[in-house]
Formats: sequence, structure tokens, C-alpha cells
Amino acid sequence: MSVHTTFAAALEPLLRVIGATAIDVAEATDSDVVLEWAGRPAVAIRLDFAETTAAQVRGVETEFGAPLSDLTREQKQIAVRILDERGAFALRKAIEDVADAMGVSRITIYNYLNAIRQAD
Repeated sequence: MSVHTTFAAALEPLLRVIGATAIDVAEATDSDVVLEWAGRPAVAIRLDFAETTAAQVRGVETEFGAPLSDLTREQKQIAVRILDERGAFALRKAIEDVADAMGVSRITIYNYLNAIRQAD
């Protein structure tokens, strides 16, 4: 097993959680992140931002044991806080994706975020 294969296999659980894919360094583009091992490029990581948000939503749903759309208003506010703490809203279109998953409007998510950030 090559260093590339071993390194990529070790990263696989993390990549699955964040919705990323390990690719060969030779296939990397400017938008990929190349990781080095022992001073040499070992593997390139390709992030799928849409999948990253979906993976974060799935993680919060797992924690609550229910789809975000089935949560109470208070639980949705807590879910938005968790997603915000994990950086989900730094991603492009994440507000829309989370709003869709919760079955609420974008304005509702913005209101939750404003309330959370003013309380902190």
C-alpha cells in the first residue's frame, strides 16, 4: 500500500463527515487542497460545498434524532446555533440550504442567527 493510499484511507472518515473527496495530486486543480506527507504532496482534497452543508445538516439531525423539519421552533434555534458554531454559514448558499432542510424561510434563519449573535 503506497503512502498516498494509506494517507487517503486514514483521512476517509473525516472526508465523509465534511463531504469531501480525496483525489490523486496529479488531478488537483487550484480549488483543491493538496496535503503533504513526509515533505511531499500526498493527496489532494476536493471539497463539495453543497455536500459539506448537507453533511453538517445530517450531523445535527443525527444529534437530534429527527429531520430538522420535524424539530420544534426552540430545537431549530438550537440547531442553527450548532451549525453556526461549526461554521456552516460561512459556506455559500448555506442559509438557503438550511432553511430548505428546516422548512422555514431564509429570513427565519437570519432572525435566528441575529438573536444568537446578539445574545452572545
